[in-house]
Parts: sequence; C-alpha cells; structure tokens
Amino acid sequence: MASLYLVDALDGVAVGDRVTVDGAEGRHAVSVARVRVGETLRIGDGRGTTVTGPVVATERDSLLLEVARVDVAPQPTPTLTLVQALAKGGRDEMAVQAGTEIGVDRIVPWSAARSVSRWEGAKVEKGRARWAAIAHEAAKQAIRARVPDVDPPCTTAELAAAVGTPGRTVLVLDPVGDVRLSAWEPPADVEEIVLVVGPEGGIDGAEFDRLVSAGAVRVRLGDTVLRTSTAGPAALAVLQTRLGRW
Repeated sequence: MASLYLVDALDGVAVGDRVTVDGAEGRHAVSVARVRVGETLRIGDGRGTTVTGPVVATERDSLLLEVARVDVAPQPTPTLTLVQALAKGGRDEMAVQAGTEIGVDRIVPWSAARSVSRWEGAKVEKGRARWAAIAHEAAKQAIRARVPDVDPPCTTAELAAAVGTPGRTVLVLDPVGDVRLSAWEPPADVEEIVLVVGPEGGIDGAEFDRLVSAGAVRVRLGDTVLRTSTAGPAALAVLQTRLGRW
C-alpha cells in the first residue's frame, strides 16, 4: 500500500461504507497500476481525511473500496506558505514539487521585479492550474493527507500589504541576511509562517526595502547561494525541523 488516490470528498465517511474511485484516478489505478480486488488502498480527499480498506470491485476505469479505517489529519499550526517567484526553465515548478513533498500548506506565485518568466492574460490561470496539478501529484507521491492550495499570482505591493496580518510572520530569504534561519525563533503566537523566495537574479533591493519596512524578516540559510528551485525547499526543511515536525 504505497499509493494514495484522491477523490473529491470524504465528508461523513465511516467504517463499513464504500467509496468509488473513478475518473482519471480510477483509470490510473485499474489500467496503469493494475489494482485488483482484495488489494488494500488508501484514498484521500486532499483536505485531511484519508480512508484505508480493501478493493471489493473494479471496472474498466473505476474501483470500489470498502472502508476499514478513517484517519483525519488536523491542519498544522503554524501553517507554512511558500511565496515562490516566477522563474524560467521550470525552476519554479521544481520548487513547487519539492516544497509540497516537504510539507508546505499554501503556495503563492510571485511576479517579482527580476522574474524573467511572466504570467499575463490567459497565462495567469494556465500557470496557476499547472502549479496546482504539480502540487496535486507531489502530494500523492508523498502520501500527504492535505494538498496545498495554490493561490493566484501576487505582486510585490500585494505581498507587502499582507505582511502585517495578525498571526503571520514573513521571512524573506537573503544570502546576506543577519539572521540564520536555523537559529530563528518563531513567535509564540504565530499562526502562519510565510517564506518568500526570489527569482534567478535575486530579490531587487527596492523589494527588500518594501517588505522589510512592512515587517518582514530577512533570513539566510548559510554561506552559499542556492538556486530558486532549491532555496525554498531547503528553507522549508529547516522550518519543519525548527517546528519539531521532522
């Protein structure tokens, strides 16, 4: 039982109930993974509920599972949000995938001043949907009960305006920041930690000034400079350790 299949909803499901997996998930399970009657699977709704049980019937592109166990994973506190700058060469998508596997709860695309990649017009929703699909698949691979939300892209002005929200702490990765992330102490009342990662050319000085003036904290990982594809996941791993989750 090394796979997780996602369905739209599992609200109110109890032991003994039967759950159908159809559509793309059911087709993959039956036609690609060759799931057969009697095998035990785990099914989730991406919002914290997972059920486990044996497959009792299969069709060409669907299966029926009898629920033997129900698990509900609470939303972690504080939640972790990754604000990832748009980047070329698929590096931003690599960050989304790895960040999801590591445990990020929300992902926000950021149109930074030095972002070479741009989402405009129809590309806005297409790009967001692409990131959401990557997060969906990465959550399945990691057997995560919760699939991170992917927000519409934000501007620097919108990001700065959100810094002062009560319960939210915003950390901006900076190779020369005064505070090491591994030594940073989360506030006792923090409800959300937002990690901001710049594009290939780094965060513009004016953007740093605007975010810090709004209350963000500049933090560094170490003495080396990581690519935008690896900086966010590496920082998320540090935060998971600092929060005692790893």
